[in-house]
Amino acid sequence: MMDGMKRRTFFGTAAVGAAPLGMAAQNNKAQSGMKIARVRYYASPGDAAMRQQKAPGLFNQSTNVVVVETDSGLTGIGEGGAKDTMEQCAAAVIGMDPFRIQDIWQVLFRGYFYPAGREKLHAMGAIDMALWDLKAKALGVPLYQLLGGQTRDHVECYATSYPPKGSYKDTAAACVGEGYRAFRIGPADSQPWDRFEMLQKTARICREVREGVGKDGAWAVDFHTRFDLADAVKLAGLIENLGPYFVEDLVRSENPGVYKTRRGLVKVPIAVGEQFGARWDMNELIEGRLIDYCRATVPNVGGITEFVKIAALCETHYVGLIPHFTGPISEAALVHLCCAFSGPALMEMLPRVSKGVPYLPKSFDFRDGKLWPNQRPGVGVEFDAAQLQLISEITEKSQPTPIYRRPDGSVTNW
Repeated sequence: MMDGMKRRTFFGTAAVGAAPLGMAAQNNKAQSGMKIARVRYYASPGDAAMRQQKAPGLFNQSTNVVVVETDSGLTGIGEGGAKDTMEQCAAAVIGMDPFRIQDIWQVLFRGYFYPAGREKLHAMGAIDMALWDLKAKALGVPLYQLLGGQTRDHVECYATSYPPKGSYKDTAAACVGEGYRAFRIGPADSQPWDRFEMLQKTARICREVREGVGKDGAWAVDFHTRFDLADAVKLAGLIENLGPYFVEDLVRSENPGVYKTRRGLVKVPIAVGEQFGARWDMNELIEGRLIDYCRATVPNVGGITEFVKIAALCETHYVGLIPHFTGPISEAALVHLCCAFSGPALMEMLPRVSKGVPYLPKSFDFRDGKLWPNQRPGVGVEFDAAQLQLISEITEKSQPTPIYRRPDGSVTNW
């Protein structure tokens, strides 16, 4: 727990032993006694390599690092976004109270009148993640304590791109032998991609994988939106008796309504959502029970603030969570989010990054094929800025469109 001096630093003039947040709220509009003073944005190794080749970075799969800093010196760390979208979002939050995370989310999502698209959501999600990290650090608790505490002791994982051990059967056996809950494969690959040949080949691979994981192991397959509807339905039927844990992204994601048709045609468990953004992209799929598992992830949906709301929709309609992996900071945040969710949860892990990355001396805790919560404050990540390239440093506020507020102070549209 923080000592008295730290509490004065974080919460302004609140007396030690008093209720600092309540007093701050009565005395001024900044409930925390802090303001966001600076946002720094760093290129992750992958993005930096692309920049050296003069290639554009990724907009909605970025693992770049964002650090939000207050005027008291307290910082929070997040991950995601592209340079233009990050700079716009960062400039909008300068001077705001970092504890008013829901309010900041509304300003970023609605503050330019047009709702944020999926690429901007990624930058929003990075800042939102950093704010949750900052707030939990200020309170001296791991993030899951701000979300209601743990509902599970660890989070089971499935492996994507597990290192080959020879045949699919041998690789699947090695994966579940290492402690992973499930071994996941993609569709058969070739160039050109012949749909008839690849459908049958994928089915054969699935049969081999089923044999490899054994009677107590689990497996999954990602169709990767590569099949047309008729072929996806046919393939789902061919593998139904093999008992997949889930089948992912059967068809393209532009028209979620197609799942109303698909739901009555296949019987395998369906996981969808990694290509979607905020809850309005997927609420009908969840509310209509058109999917069994939601693949929503951070920062893609707009951060922790939005992910929690999507998780509540899932719990209401008995849909499980199987978040898509993103970067290592997001993976650490997802441990907290899954640990605070009461329904079924399974996380995706890339074995090649399961031991972490050099610029994060501490991130997620992975062992025995599982992710484990820890007691470190915030999302539990330590960041070595010296190992990354600084792209932008934002200290000046900019909000070209006006922000309208109701009499009670809440945001409404311009």
